[in-house]
Amino acid sequence: MPIRHMDFQFDARELDDTFYRNTELASAYFEALSIFLTFGEDLVIDTARHHRQFVKDPELKRLVTALIGQEAIHSKMHNEFNDVLAEHRFPVTFYRLLADKVFEHGFKKLSNRMQLSLMAGIEHFTAVLAEYMMKNEAVFYASDDEKQRALWMWHMLEESEHKDIAYDVFQELSGDYALRMRGFALAAFTILFLVPLGGSLIPVIRKPSNLLSLAYWKDVKRSLALIAGPKEGVYGSTIGHILDYARRDFHPNDHDTSAYLEYYKEKLLHPDTGLLTPYLTREFVPGLRA
Repeated sequence: MPIRHMDFQFDARELDDTFYRNTELASAYFEALSIFLTFGEDLVIDTARHHRQFVKDPELKRLVTALIGQEAIHSKMHNEFNDVLAEHRFPVTFYRLLADKVFEHGFKKLSNRMQLSLMAGIEHFTAVLAEYMMKNEAVFYASDDEKQRALWMWHMLEESEHKDIAYDVFQELSGDYALRMRGFALAAFTILFLVPLGGSLIPVIRKPSNLLSLAYWKDVKRSLALIAGPKEGVYGSTIGHILDYARRDFHPNDHDTSAYLEYYKEKLLHPDTGLLTPYLTREFVPGLRA
């Protein structure tokens, strides 16, 4: 599991505001998610660093180091992407302020045990999202915005690569089922309520006249189906996968994405034709550590 350093060099002139399937509101959900991710990933990094010292298995400890590295690059790249969103009248500064308050006065005040459980819960949701995207590749090609496509496909790939690490650390150091479910509930509240709430306000903040636009309300209907609908919705169609976390004997690898990983590694990282190849600056695999 390598740590890949990327340089997308985002350009505000190239940004597609309706990247997700030509919708404004559904795209806004992912834009709000991008802002949240920088704080969520920093929490994962801090939590993983704290708990790495207690992990006994050398291979798992090595994978925790790789997880930290991947999440650090994710946070950096999404911050750069969010800076470009700000140039399109997205309320990035305001949302960063809100997120900072939520994390500083909420999540970071939790006990270390609870933060570990929350980390595992967050990583479950990103794994569900990554698997959905892997199975629905066409969602990335509804837009000509190549750099935004590369950002999300790269993130999808790596979230699937490291989907089991936080869970394995939690199980090794705690294994408390009730605690695991509390972290899951908090992660669900954040991903399924707080982020959509923030995303729903973005189109109105950017363009208040949307409230009086019939075309926008048609977009709202379609966007809700794409996010929450039972057939094609990101979360509506994956509710079984989401709730599978509640099984006492659950493990992330029960949902096998190895074939998808091989397919996307070839597609995205091929030396000559890979989508990510022009943006990949270097990669390395951490070694074992005492």
